[in-house]
Amino acid sequence: MVLGSVGAAQPLTLQAPTGFKVSPYAQGFKNPRFMVQAPNGDVLVSDMSAGKVYMLPHSAPDKPVVYAQGLHSPHGLALHGGYLYVANTDSVVRFAYKAGDQKGQTPQKLLSLPTGGHFTRTVVFDQAGKMYVSVGSSCNVCEESDPHRAAVWVYDADGKNGKPYATGLRNAVGLAWLDGVLYASNNGRDNLGDNLPPEGFYKLASGAFFGWPYCYTVKAGQPQVWDKDFGRKNPAACTGATPAFALTTAHAAPLGIAAYTGQQFPVAYRKIFAALHGSWNRSQKSGYKLVMIDPKTGQVSDFVTGFLRGQTTLGRPAGVLALADGSLLFTDDQNGVVYRVSYGR
Repeated sequence: MVLGSVGAAQPLTLQAPTGFKVSPYAQGFKNPRFMVQAPNGDVLVSDMSAGKVYMLPHSAPDKPVVYAQGLHSPHGLALHGGYLYVANTDSVVRFAYKAGDQKGQTPQKLLSLPTGGHFTRTVVFDQAGKMYVSVGSSCNVCEESDPHRAAVWVYDADGKNGKPYATGLRNAVGLAWLDGVLYASNNGRDNLGDNLPPEGFYKLASGAFFGWPYCYTVKAGQPQVWDKDFGRKNPAACTGATPAFALTTAHAAPLGIAAYTGQQFPVAYRKIFAALHGSWNRSQKSGYKLVMIDPKTGQVSDFVTGFLRGQTTLGRPAGVLALADGSLLFTDDQNGVVYRVSYGR
């Protein structure tokens, strides 16, 4: 399907499985990343470079409204208990929120986060009302002095009583719940060549360690291997490291993930969808597409492609959101566009 020059320097021809349609949902953003849907159907989108959160009205999503501005690289968004939570690069704040609100008031700061290094921050809630926040590493590979780094922490909804939930995750950008399990995408280290380490998807668990910086997964579900440059510092750490349950190409940079439980897509597509943002230091580029992951088998397969033409990058998927109507949204932060994927309509 040809989408014309929607935000791109060249016309986009996006491919999706038979029966699916990809169409622009909203555009004109600088750096759209993660999204959340309100009960009335409105969608909120973080725009990192602009320091803003936009509201896309359900009745007119192509007419974005600035909900909040002056934020510090806002990334993750969550709605819980009458608040909109925003994960800035240096903090988690929340706005009093009710469906239909178009402008946020003064936010309440809940907690500070370490800055620099991997700078995206993600926030999600579980059914019990606990808040989970991911913070990436400060480096490519190193032993961190701040325990908040390379980890997912869990807090009360007001940001208090924080403790580590999962550690050894170099940069767990995407978080999503499915059937009581918290899933995460993770960006592996650089400078080991084109094919190591593969990018991973993990099933998180309280107290689990996932390998970084000492080791990484080479084969899904199999014991991790020592990092040839760094792992020798603590090879015993790999013994108890939980491996990725699914893998994709090294340096593909998986970011946002979403569990699809809707009814619009065929049953075979009720899986986990992930945005591969794309490689920056691979001789043959990889990523730049939407994939789906079978949570049972770990199989990864293409879903929406066409953002990479040869070695030319035409777009970079970043965030994914399953809507209440059964369709799927994803952001392209290179072109400043939000796309909608629907089936049979």
